[in-house]
Amino acid sequence: MTKITPKPENLASLIFFIRGEKVLLDTDLAVLYGVEARALNQAVARNRKRFPDDFMFQVSADEYEHIRSQFVMSGKKGESLRSQTVISKGRGGRRYLPYAFTEQGVAMLSSVLRSPRAVEVNIAIMRTFVQLRRLMDSNRDLARKIEAMEMRYDEQFSAIFDAIKQLIADDRTRKAKPRRSVGFL
Repeated sequence: MTKITPKPENLASLIFFIRGEKVLLDTDLAVLYGVEARALNQAVARNRKRFPDDFMFQVSADEYEHIRSQFVMSGKKGESLRSQTVISKGRGGRRYLPYAFTEQGVAMLSSVLRSPRAVEVNIAIMRTFVQLRRLMDSNRDLARKIEAMEMRYDEQFSAIFDAIKQLIADDRTRKAKPRRSVGFL
């Protein structure tokens, strides 16, 4: 089982957006914590009261297929965690749909898994969630600024368009007036 260094830049690609929540899948968490997915899920099952539906939920078949379609297999060893979910080992792969853990669920895992590795990984995951939240907030701020600029420029352009319309109207009225003849009558 390959361990990856728990840094935010390594973890961001493991976070999915499902049911309006940013989540990590049980298999990815198991690799990060250095345990088998089965052991992680057993620890959660023994402490089920600590994991309400807003902390952890089982992914539906449609959601899982959508996630699997996003998996990218890497040619370099240890670069991608996704291969473990796609490639079946042993008796034909997963026997159940994966569990998805929200930020609160990952925090609760640290109380269930008490190894030094679990603490280290948990800190890195929390930092990753914070960075993603900051990134989303900065994108919202940027969207607001762009919208404000569009409104301001729309007002300026409407003044320009009004001036152009006035010039066109003046030109039409000038052309519509009867001209005085030039030359001898």
